[in-house]
Amino acid sequence: MDLPSIAVIGRPNVGKSTLVNRFCQTNNAIVYDTPGVTRDRTYQNAEWCGKEFIVVDTGGLVFDDDSEFLPEIRTQTFLALEEASMAIFIVDGIQGITDGDLSIAKWLRSSKCKVIIAVNKCESTILGASLASDFWKLGLGEPFPVSAIHGTGTGDLLDLVIAELPEKNKTDHEEQYCMSIIGRPNVGKSSLLNSICGNKRAIVSDISGTTTDSIDTYIKKED
Repeated sequence: MDLPSIAVIGRPNVGKSTLVNRFCQTNNAIVYDTPGVTRDRTYQNAEWCGKEFIVVDTGGLVFDDDSEFLPEIRTQTFLALEEASMAIFIVDGIQGITDGDLSIAKWLRSSKCKVIIAVNKCESTILGASLASDFWKLGLGEPFPVSAIHGTGTGDLLDLVIAELPEKNKTDHEEQYCMSIIGRPNVGKSSLLNSICGNKRAIVSDISGTTTDSIDTYIKKED
């Protein structure tokens, strides 16, 4: 069956992967304090109150810098938003609104995708409400204070998410097969994956260690 997807978007180091792990109740998304750890978009299944959906983690989005992998990360984020039913825009409540947040908000306002603002690092309910209120200025509706690391407010956020998501499409059961692509650095694993998928599923570079997360993807081939 086809499940609706949620793209988790934001600038570097605001807690995107931590929130993804919280939603999916896993530790599959790599979490580290260094910017740029997440590069490719990654998919995980999640369920809340009986409703199933897919959560898409994305790399830190930066519009005013083309160094290293940032242009490729932008491309991956754009693709995630194009196929998403909804986007969660994560911001840092402690840092407040930054120029990076303003750039991302401008881009999201021009999209047709439903957007929810999650104001992360709001461990205190009372202080969190105060911190979140400033993010009304982004023009994307009501901001929701959450703590991805502690779980504060994430249940309320998920309640809102599933209320907005479309129903999944029911299809006949189809047999599925799992295949792994394994090899040493720089032998063309990501290029092979992109060729099989027919799109830019993974960032390709001559730099060793470009792929940091394990990448899952579904491929449907017609007879």
